[in-house]
Amino acid sequence: MRNFDDTDRKKKSGRISLPDNPGNLSEEAQTQLESAVKAAVKDGYVTCPSGWKVAKDLGVSRLDVGVMIDKLRIRVTACQLGCFSVSKTSRLGSATEPFSEEIARRVETLREKDELTCAGVFELARELKVKPMSVMNAANARGYKLRQCQLGCF
Repeated sequence: MRNFDDTDRKKKSGRISLPDNPGNLSEEAQTQLESAVKAAVKDGYVTCPSGWKVAKDLGVSRLDVGVMIDKLRIRVTACQLGCFSVSKTSRLGSATEPFSEEIARRVETLREKDELTCAGVFELARELKVKPMSVMNAANARGYKLRQCQLGCF
């Protein structure tokens, strides 16, 4: 396991800028969040789905969870859209998850509107009643890059 170190922090801050406390959480809420994130660590990492669960359980934003993960120098793994893995697989589907022309067309529309974001992919998947990996595979097939991770990873 490799920690999220100062080199990683500098690289990330060159790409995106996150506030220290996006949800303006109280000190008590920050302490609860820190404990919950630490409890979610498995093998030195927090998985994307675990981060989402912490946010839901505590009633905080996913971005608050991501900022806390960074503060604790923990890495996020198992992106639900396959963004952190070489094989581009996830818990919600596989890299071979099929996509239709309708999905491809809608992904193109998202990109044209500058809305090809993590939240945009999940919303489109819900709308079309498909797995998020189907939407992501359509984006990957066209070489499109996803932006604005809901945990603030990219």
